[in-house]
Amino acid sequence: MNGVVVIDKPSGPTSRDVVEEVKKALGVRKAGHTGTLDPLATGVLPVCIDEATKLVQFLALDSKEYRATLLLGVRTDTLDTEGIVLTREEPRVTWEQVEAALNGLTGRREQVPPRYSAVKVRGKALYDWTRRGIDVEAPAREVEIHNIRIEEIHLPEVTFAVSCSKGTYIRSLCAEAGETLGCGGCMSALRRTRSGNFREEAAVTLKGLTGEEKRERLAAHLLPLAELLPDLAVIDVDPPLAERLRNGYQPDGEVLTYYHIPFLVAGDVIKITVHDKHLVAVARMLCASDELASRGEKRQAVKILRVLNDGAGSRRP
Repeated sequence: MNGVVVIDKPSGPTSRDVVEEVKKALGVRKAGHTGTLDPLATGVLPVCIDEATKLVQFLALDSKEYRATLLLGVRTDTLDTEGIVLTREEPRVTWEQVEAALNGLTGRREQVPPRYSAVKVRGKALYDWTRRGIDVEAPAREVEIHNIRIEEIHLPEVTFAVSCSKGTYIRSLCAEAGETLGCGGCMSALRRTRSGNFREEAAVTLKGLTGEEKRERLAAHLLPLAELLPDLAVIDVDPPLAERLRNGYQPDGEVLTYYHIPFLVAGDVIKITVHDKHLVAVARMLCASDELASRGEKRQAVKILRVLNDGAGSRRP
């Protein structure tokens, strides 16, 4: 069973808990998510099953969208309401001030991950160091906040929608906005509404279902490998070449000239399929598509990044 199922994660369990629930329900050996959601958070959690786990590195690069609630006037050690309260004060701010504070967070910026986060430092998650009472400085990472839009303000809470790059911590944004406004702040709710091309409308919930009901629902909503990474250009090959690729062959320009090649430039990441419905590989072009015919027979034209065993054209177990 290969593909991705988009789970509507409930508040409470960790992302790893959700993955284990999916693995158990489907009886599969391998599964993994494409980006952690905090236990407090809900929403879109794509879970890759079996061969789809080879695509996590590509899917995790996608941008995200969230709906978040900022609680003004409260500072906590975890930057959300699940932590220890450090200070409280009455927020005396206007809509215009809140809007300016949040809009000031947009663009490319450096962000230091929260002390309670899964970011690895010296081989351990930051929260491990923090819980041991060891102060470890996490390196800042560049993130990009594409857009922030306020949905409503009912002080002390502010609900806003945000579109951002991977690796962005919304808890940190809430805390920064609170500091800008002078009263402090933390995150009281978070829902991921989009992760790349996966949206909340397609997410399924497993709450209240029996084991067999979970299996049926997950199987019914499993997205096949060939439908993943829809923004990538596709080269469709015949079964013999598909089998060669799965056995380690790196294609040269002469071989590829027998197939329809879309307009591509060197560096483009592409999908290679067979029969237009089975994913064979994800690869990177080493030259432009209009240069393929001029490349020598032994000169590699494409670098295979990941090979997938997805049905037709594959004899491997």
